[in-house]
Amino acid sequence: MERLGIDIGGTGIKGAPVDLTTGQLTGDRFRLATPKGAKPAEVLEVVRKVEQHHGTTGPIGIVFPGVVVHGTILTAANVDKDWVGLDADALFTRELGRPVHMLNDADAAGVAEMTFGAGRGRMGVVVMITLGTGIGSAVFLDGRLVPNTELGHIEIDGRDAEKLASGKAQEKEKLSWKDYTKRIETYLRRLDALLWPDLVIIGGGVSKESEKFLPNLKARCEVVPAKLLNNAGIVGAAMMAGSPDQR
Repeated sequence: MERLGIDIGGTGIKGAPVDLTTGQLTGDRFRLATPKGAKPAEVLEVVRKVEQHHGTTGPIGIVFPGVVVHGTILTAANVDKDWVGLDADALFTRELGRPVHMLNDADAAGVAEMTFGAGRGRMGVVVMITLGTGIGSAVFLDGRLVPNTELGHIEIDGRDAEKLASGKAQEKEKLSWKDYTKRIETYLRRLDALLWPDLVIIGGGVSKESEKFLPNLKARCEVVPAKLLNNAGIVGAAMMAGSPDQR
């Protein structure tokens, strides 16, 4: 079975059809820039272009960088605040003319990694961290998702964690990989003190360059790169397209 997954990010909106039996993309990953300000109506039009590019049918899964409960957006840290309180499932279903289920981006990426990637078959506490424009998180206990954890916003030395350790922070502050690795270590120590995970999976845009920081990263628990890299959100979105009961 094949479904379309679309990933709304702070800088880009990308999508591709996914084979749900293998987790592999079955078409090109089509990406367009996220509109400046990222207001709902503007983002919707970009999503429409991504959808039309692929020409698929059936339900669509869309992931969003914020808390999503039963298709309604509750937080919007890196996009316009007009998203907050919006029933995105209803809006996108109506405007695109096909069933749409929206969920948190890190949750979707985590589901994909637990099914097809670095977390496959792993029990205990597994945490997926996505490092990109912000920091997303997905927490699993014995393979079951605890949705909308938002651990990218824990406080570290009086700062929001994503201001300290996101990929955007590295770019904005022009941090060397050595210095950025120290930032990631600081974040993981704080995360470890709260959850004591058995495994941490690093995903998001930064995961494409994991060889530049993971070999030198010091952490108590096992830390590995996402196998699906930055495609995990798309794969997870497609997997959850027909499962609105998953929040």
